[in-house]
Amino acid sequence: MLIFDCDGVLVDSEVIACSALAERITALGRPISLAETMTRFLGRSLKDATVEIEALIGRKYSPEEGEADARRLMQRFREELAPVKGVRAAILVVPGKRCVASSSSPDRLRFSLELTGLLPLFDPHVFSAAQVKNGKPAPDLFLLAAATCGAPPQACIVVEDSPAGVTAAKAAGMRAVGFVGASHGSPELGERLRAAGAALVIDDMQALPGAVAGLLPWRGAGRPRHQ
Repeated sequence: MLIFDCDGVLVDSEVIACSALAERITALGRPISLAETMTRFLGRSLKDATVEIEALIGRKYSPEEGEADARRLMQRFREELAPVKGVRAAILVVPGKRCVASSSSPDRLRFSLELTGLLPLFDPHVFSAAQVKNGKPAPDLFLLAAATCGAPPQACIVVEDSPAGVTAAKAAGMRAVGFVGASHGSPELGERLRAAGAALVIDDMQALPGAVAGLLPWRGAGRPRHQ
């Protein structure tokens, strides 16, 4: 089974979301760059991100503030969000089961997939870190996705853009493909993904089918599903 992260893998959202977060944290009194925001928050769950925000600003980050910031981000997504280049075609080429397992909240996750036209490729197999006790880099979310879809962990390949996500995949007993082809990707991120345990790193979704074939033969998986 192929397990996709969402942000930075299916939808090109990381620069949008992290720039909005950097602006907000700076406005709350703790100047922070986009690069530092990426390092601190990439791949983290809302719960863990909230703890990090509170540590940075030195006070509680209220639910009301979080909801207001989420609304502002959704508006930016409506104006700017796009699917990662080539991802739909790549998904349809790879045979076997597939799902999404993301650190985003359930509402943001489904909103992003629906807005970019990708939700029908995965629904109802869309999983959020809000459904488990521990978000990435813990393995809980990937194990939930695999168990729900009836796939043993050793038969799963995770596609991730964050070191936290690759670490979670490795902890779950799954292999990981690191992806650095979204707008925030860089050679430095690729090195961090390899250091976290990615079996290989690609920078173009056209390379995904070959990468998956090299890691998992999918014997008996049948023909690709087309939707």
